[in-house]
Amino acid sequence: MTWMTEELAVRTAPGAGRTDGTRGIAAGTIVLTLEGAFPVEFLVPGDRVITRTGLCILRDIKVHRYSGPAIRLRAGALGHDRPDQDLLLPDETPIVLRDWRARALFGAPEVVVPIRRVADGEFVAPTTVLSMRVFDLRFDTAEVVYAEGLELVCEPARCEMASAAG
Repeated sequence: MTWMTEELAVRTAPGAGRTDGTRGIAAGTIVLTLEGAFPVEFLVPGDRVITRTGLCILRDIKVHRYSGPAIRLRAGALGHDRPDQDLLLPDETPIVLRDWRARALFGAPEVVVPIRRVADGEFVAPTTVLSMRVFDLRFDTAEVVYAEGLELVCEPARCEMASAAG
């Protein structure tokens, strides 16, 4: 399966995940915007966010409480400043891997996988959260945002609109 935007096609690893709302960016996570680096909870629709395909307008933000399986990443667990600081994410949050891990674990130079698929038990460790504010950033198309030095996948706003109309 391939995840695509106009300029980006990334292989999605087999069994890459469910879509039951257990994805998103935790409160306090720093996201890159045209105005600078800000905690995700400071973003509002209309902000210009730096994505892998360029500058994109944030169309919508869904905020919800999440309780359940999560992954705790230690600062630097996925490379220098990746993430910039310790980070907690829902276990199904999709991440882009473009380093040796992608080739060693999934046999491709670049993949999109739920963060739980790279857990090692020490630096990227499974945990459980009782209550965490999670932010789903929505753009016109699927986008990869830069959050704490990681590349996190955000779904397009129209996916939810289309399912609500159907």
